Amino acid sequence: MRKKILWISQLIMAVVLLIYAFFSTRVFYENLIDTTEADLRIYMNLFDENDYAIDQQGVEGFSGQLSGLRVTFIDTEGNVLADSSKTDLGNHADREEVRLALSGGDGYSVRHSDSLGEDMIYYCRKFTALSGGEYLVRIAVSTSSEWQVFRSTLPTIAGFLVLDFVICLLFTYLETEFILRPVHKLAKDAALNLRLSTRYPELQPIVEALNARNAEVSEQLRELSEEKELVEKAQRSKNDFIANVTHEMNTPLTSIRGYSELIAGGALDEEQTRAAASTLVKQSDRLSKLIACIINYNEIDNDELPSYEVNLSKLAEETLEVLQPEIEKRKILLEKAIEPGILVMSRHERLSEVLGNLIRNAIRYNKEGGSLRVGVVRAEDGHPRLTVSDTGIGIAEENLERIFDRFFTVDKSHSGKNGGFGLGLAVVKKICRKAGWGLRVDSKLGEGTTFTVDFG
Repeated sequence: MRKKILWISQLIMAVVLLIYAFFSTRVFYENLIDTTEADLRIYMNLFDENDYAIDQQGVEGFSGQLSGLRVTFIDTEGNVLADSSKTDLGNHADREEVRLALSGGDGYSVRHSDSLGEDMIYYCRKFTALSGGEYLVRIAVSTSSEWQVFRSTLPTIAGFLVLDFVICLLFTYLETEFILRPVHKLAKDAALNLRLSTRYPELQPIVEALNARNAEVSEQLRELSEEKELVEKAQRSKNDFIANVTHEMNTPLTSIRGYSELIAGGALDEEQTRAAASTLVKQSDRLSKLIACIINYNEIDNDELPSYEVNLSKLAEETLEVLQPEIEKRKILLEKAIEPGILVMSRHERLSEVLGNLIRNAIRYNKEGGSLRVGVVRAEDGHPRLTVSDTGIGIAEENLERIFDRFFTVDKSHSGKNGGFGLGLAVVKKICRKAGWGLRVDSKLGEGTTFTVDFG
């Protein structure tokens, strides 16, 4: 960039210098012509017919008085009577200065002299002879042409160009160093993804563009990181799903296959056969329930049936009534804080799944003789809120994010009992996410857990 600035600066200075030289030469040349014309007029005032005869001797005498300037005597027909530089010049009636003098008394011109082969400045004046006739006296001085004047300045211009190059080289380096220093700083800060600022208004658009670009890149990196995390989690969930489905299905299938082989081989007596048949029914039922849970979980995303107002308060009371035998069996103390008439836009079966899964988990993972609290109230923002709290085994902090994964259970010893396969909380999460409800969990290991659903 420095080289480009140097050469551009040098080119501009060279062009400017040449243009300046051209126009200054023209001004100098025109000023020289004007000055010479004024001098020739003064010289012409020195001519007196009494001192110089109108002949060759007189013309040479007057030329000598003027330090050798060319003097010409011409009659009114344009014929040259005498000339201090040439003889036999012929008729000069077509010369501009002669025509002007014959018509107006004096004339002036600058032109190339064919007789002398150089540029000349001519001044001609008409005089009246003592004898009564008229004649012309012309004074001429050689001069350089405008091109010659310009050409004579070229060595000086070349010297100035060399000096200009050296000065430009020095100042361009200092200038670019001064200009590029804040640019380099911006580039360095941008590479470090820092928030950019500048005190130079000219760089403000660049700063704004870089800040916007850095923000965009940061956002893209964040999205990529989140996407990567969602992919490392989906993959983990997929692996867990396959492993858990295999495990959950393997247990009843093993029992079914084992007892089926025993019955088919006739190795069991009548009583053992009835016991084996009972086991086959239970394991088949368990397998059917597992498959039904998986189908239900997968169908939630495809459920596009319309919503309607559901009385959450009434549904919570009904769910607790159905589960009352399990609560009493575990000797759990039930506390209800259910405000009447709390309505939620949803569907009866979906809210039943949310209530059933949360309350069943609170019973299943509670301590013997513990307590269970179910609340249906309006939150501070006026929206319905469901809370289910227990005093059970609690959830370790490292498992809080995984409890909503499919087939994940905090206590493996409970897996499969009472119809539980680790899909309940996954179903709750999927229903809440699809409906746009807030779902959160607070838990302390060994002290208990509270699930909260905000229907906002």
